[in-house]
Amino acid sequence: MLTGFGDASNLVYEDFPDPEPEPGSTVVRLEAAALNWHDVLVRQGRYGSPLPHVPGSDGAGTRVDDGAEVMILPSLWWGSDERAPGPRWEILGDHRPGTYAEYVRVPSECVVRKPSGLSWSHAAALPLVGLTTYRALFTRARLRAGESLLVLGAGGGVATMAVTLAAGIGATVHVTSSATEKIDAAVALGATGGVSYRDPGWPAAARALSPDKAGFDVVLDPVGTWAQALEAVRPGGRVVVLGSARAERADLDVRRFYFGQYDLLGTTMGSPADFAGLVDLVERRGIVPPPVDREFPLSDTADAHRHLESGRGFGKVVLRIRGT
Repeated sequence: MLTGFGDASNLVYEDFPDPEPEPGSTVVRLEAAALNWHDVLVRQGRYGSPLPHVPGSDGAGTRVDDGAEVMILPSLWWGSDERAPGPRWEILGDHRPGTYAEYVRVPSECVVRKPSGLSWSHAAALPLVGLTTYRALFTRARLRAGESLLVLGAGGGVATMAVTLAAGIGATVHVTSSATEKIDAAVALGATGGVSYRDPGWPAAARALSPDKAGFDVVLDPVGTWAQALEAVRPGGRVVVLGSARAERADLDVRRFYFGQYDLLGTTMGSPADFAGLVDLVERRGIVPPPVDREFPLSDTADAHRHLESGRGFGKVVLRIRGT
């Protein structure tokens, strides 16, 4: 439970009222929950959450009403327009109690069957990062088999999911990272190679790795380095932006942008239709979700946040709910 905004010490292991069933909603008994950087922003007070509060967007468990094994879709009340979310849209764990708990209540459309081949940890780790990445790559950027993709910042959940999904459909994938071991780990997931973004000339080095040396068809930017991303994309290519951890503002060369015929696409989360597409792709292609970097008991949520913020991991951080 979050008792105040600030550092991880504000996350304490205490009792919180269990949710009661409501018309149009379903209560899920959680087995596991997964951390996202979004949870850190909630903890810091960036979304004005009520206090005390239960954060957490990702989770998997069993329906209380019929015992079915399910995953939680954390994109609530998206609406009927697939182009963008409607006015009621919100992310689970922002203003409503989330998944760092034994039970959670969500709209019934946000309870989705768990693929039988996934462990509880992988099922909990898939929804937010999988949904966000699927929409970014396929709904927004229209990535196809045979195209090339550059993923910025290998190691995070979105980056590892992007490598897995893109390689799974037959795209050629490269990554950037600050550490050689993270590039190597991305290669193990299906990437072809990568470059260090600690080198100021990394955009040119990345372009040199693209199939025809002209740049990548798609650059996925989960960190907010638009100007450098545009230096690595090919003329007529697409840059899809879904984060701002490294920078919240960017200076762009406007003339170069329009002469390059680039598409600059913003995205976040996704709709139930996007999530259905993700689950179908995972099952049809036999795609394995991102690796689980480390698991913590629910009682050690503060330590899990500290580990996530350290940046030392590769893959997802998971909370095991049962037995804690």
